[in-house]
Amino acid sequence: MAMAAMKLEETTDTITIHSSRFGAMDVDPEKVITLTSTLPGFPESQRFALRQHSSKSPFMWLQSMDNPKLAFVVIQARILAPQYAPELPLAAIRELGASKDQLETLLILSIPKGKPEQMTANLLGPLVINSATRKAKQILLDPNKYDSSWPVFEPEQG
Repeated sequence: MAMAAMKLEETTDTITIHSSRFGAMDVDPEKVITLTSTLPGFPESQRFALRQHSSKSPFMWLQSMDNPKLAFVVIQARILAPQYAPELPLAAIRELGASKDQLETLLILSIPKGKPEQMTANLLGPLVINSATRKAKQILLDPNKYDSSWPVFEPEQG
């Protein structure tokens, strides 16, 4: 299946990407997030940009700079689940070239169409970013300890 190429326009100050969801987006080259290994199922996407959902929302969009149709809704782990503090593999920390205090953890959210109250967060595969270098990696944790579909909202008792 052929994929439409992402149009990139680079100047010294910004990179303009043309995404299917947001149209033209200007990205500071120093803010580009580069994965050290691609996300499972998305081998064509290695560079991403973060975009706030809105000024009052804790949600962000992780927009692929390599695929105009690929964007994930994410949230900082410390906002959604302050108690979430998985032990990260030392090899992954080394791969990112970071100390633990330089790491930011994002959780990828799944939102069923028309049912935001059924939103889940992937605690099993957080996206960890070295805030200094903007290198990132999705880290697979222990499935006996972490859920890939953790409910964001408590189910209504009826």
